[in-house]
Amino acid sequence: MPSLFRTLPSLDATTDHRRSGGVTGLRAWVVGAICSLALLSGCSQSAAPSSTFVLLDGTQQTTQDLRGKVVLVNFWATSCVTCVAEMPELVSTFEKYRARGYETLAVAMSYDPPSYVVNFAQTRKLPFKVAIDNTGAVAKAWGDVRITPTTYLVNKRGEIVRTYVGAPDFAQLHQLIEQLLAES
Repeated sequence: MPSLFRTLPSLDATTDHRRSGGVTGLRAWVVGAICSLALLSGCSQSAAPSSTFVLLDGTQQTTQDLRGKVVLVNFWATSCVTCVAEMPELVSTFEKYRARGYETLAVAMSYDPPSYVVNFAQTRKLPFKVAIDNTGAVAKAWGDVRITPTTYLVNKRGEIVRTYVGAPDFAQLHQLIEQLLAES
């Protein structure tokens, strides 16, 4: 059984959230802790919400389209220091696993100006799909996400396996991705 402390968000992530929302950040940490406890107690995993993501090129991707892959859905913003700092690790993780059926979908928050998102994705040559959540509907569907980064790891069956509020421990994330990719 995994250690409870490894499944909870880091204290550094909580500090970032206080700057971006006070009680909201603490609430998100508590929600993450409760979700982690539910996973540890053997509760079933929840299905990823049915969503349509509008990608930078104008095409659409749905959660149904992602079935059969291990998917990391990352809610982020160009104004989020932690988001920008973790982006190279997200790129590295994507490059490491994409040939094995792994996908990353970076969802920019509704308050992020689309031109900033496009510029960020282009200048950093993000190799994965980037979506803009103009209306906030996607963030709302995924648990009313308000804090960035918030990241969901989804298995091949379309179930949310892990939720990260703040930057994940990438070594542990890689171990979990390996396990999920090995599942049939």
